[in-house]
Amino acid sequence: MSIFAATDFTISVNSVDFTDHCSSITTSFDVAELTTTAFGDEWTTVIGGLKSGSLAINLHQDFGSGSIDATIWAALGTTVPVVLKPVDGSVGATNPSYSFSVLVNSTTPIAAGVGDLAAQSLTWPVTGAAVRAVS
Repeated sequence: MSIFAATDFTISVNSVDFTDHCSSITTSFDVAELTTTAFGDEWTTVIGGLKSGSLAINLHQDFGSGSIDATIWAALGTTVPVVLKPVDGSVGATNPSYSFSVLVNSTTPIAAGVGDLAAQSLTWPVTGAAVRAVS
């Protein structure tokens, strides 16, 4: 795969397919920067520390059984698995999957103005290791 338009991502949250309800998704993974600069050094030196991450997801709200609201409400306060792929299809070098767990620490089941699309815009912290698979 080369440069592509983001039109075919797959998004699974707690084994529920959110793909057809998701309008945007952002993952962020970071490493803490630990300063190792000592007396006598002329330049700042750093090493990597603990890793962390977050998932930001915008969803079209759905109150159907087993859909967005039911899945998120049941998971509130717990950790759930997330699996993301850039393209619906087999995992491979050009279509990696990203698997991790998130703490569902918030939900906004009712968030819309008159005539607006009912949606949720959520950001959850990643808990534990994230895995990038290519096979």
